[in-house]
Amino acid sequence: MNKSFPSNRQSTSTSDRLYFESLTLEDVLEIIHREKPLGVIVQFGGQTPLKLAKDLEASGVNILGTKPEFIDLAEDRERFQKLLKKLDLLQPPNRIARTEEEATMFARELGFPLLVRPSYVLGGRAMEIVQDEKDLKQYFLEAVKVSNESPVLLDCFLNDAIEVDVDCLFDGKDLFIGGIMEHIERAGVHSGDSACCIPPFSLDKKIIAQIEQQTSILAQALQVKGLMNIQYAVQNGDVYVLEVNPRASRTIPFASKATGFPIAKVAAKLAVGYCLDELVNEVTGGNIPASFEPTIDYVVTKIPRFAFEKFPLAEDKLTTQMKSVGEVMAIGRTFQESFQKALRGLETGINGLSELSLQQDDLKNQLTQPSSTRILAVGNAFRENFTVEEVYFATKIDKWFLNQIRELIFYRANLSKKSPSI
Repeated sequence: MNKSFPSNRQSTSTSDRLYFESLTLEDVLEIIHREKPLGVIVQFGGQTPLKLAKDLEASGVNILGTKPEFIDLAEDRERFQKLLKKLDLLQPPNRIARTEEEATMFARELGFPLLVRPSYVLGGRAMEIVQDEKDLKQYFLEAVKVSNESPVLLDCFLNDAIEVDVDCLFDGKDLFIGGIMEHIERAGVHSGDSACCIPPFSLDKKIIAQIEQQTSILAQALQVKGLMNIQYAVQNGDVYVLEVNPRASRTIPFASKATGFPIAKVAAKLAVGYCLDELVNEVTGGNIPASFEPTIDYVVTKIPRFAFEKFPLAEDKLTTQMKSVGEVMAIGRTFQESFQKALRGLETGINGLSELSLQQDDLKNQLTQPSSTRILAVGNAFRENFTVEEVYFATKIDKWFLNQIRELIFYRANLSKKSPSI
């Protein structure tokens, strides 16, 4: 079943029959009654199928892959918090509120700023960073209604943290990490709206080892069979678990293209009972087992594509709610090469790190507030002889990336002196 227009052409090439129907319990059960499948995989359709898993199982449907009990363990915030505590894994200090009064009391206890969100979140909807009690009250007026059935989560917001996405496969025994993707924007910008890269550059080997170890611990605890996506935050050398999705995430296609490994295809085979050591990586000619994680000697950069020009009433301000309409992926031997290729691939008329027409005051505002053009504003800042420290203070983008951008600006300036046409 697939009701997504953009991906329907892909669906028809990988399935015998395609149903273009709404993902409701009634419609899914009707199709199952008609087709009589041996089982159903719910890990490839985002958040909506996961919510149907328990009801489908209660209706006698065989759920393949990760079982509904463990899907619910990852999705139920209260149960998941207890699991992390049991596993001795760090998470941002948090509380769950079922009334507005409780939320206000817990907010005072935790301190601001806070990341506030409903129990089940799709695309960052109704997720917001609140700075004080006034913002919190406004959140309840405009965003959600809180109740016992629909609690609200309050997490301490990790200032200046680096966000990391991990996409992996687990067969009950072996773990396969398809990609560790580092966000260039700091925490507070939705993962779909942040430029990202594989491999991670600002994380040292010790941090990466911790991330790999924690990924293995979580996969075993949740008895994953197939795909899992984990979002981490790294702050002052500590690794925090933000969220675990026992399903395909939006980063799976990026990780697959970046590494050349068919993650989703292998995940489907794991869901029906295969093990990683029984499968081979077809991309390499079938000579290498699927349990061997890919190694790359190049850099892959993803930059989101925005279309604020088509939505004049929308504010060009990046927050916890996703606003991008697509993304560009580019491959290069270095970060600078792939980064420049990705910027040109946006097809917005810019030629890499093009110069923005900004006044000095506007430039400072652009650096401070995440937006669709902030990366270009960083380039402007270095043209205006801002130091890396000054730009870091304004943006909180890691200094490794800032130094790479600064070098690009200086390369171009030096070349322009030698060749005025550049």
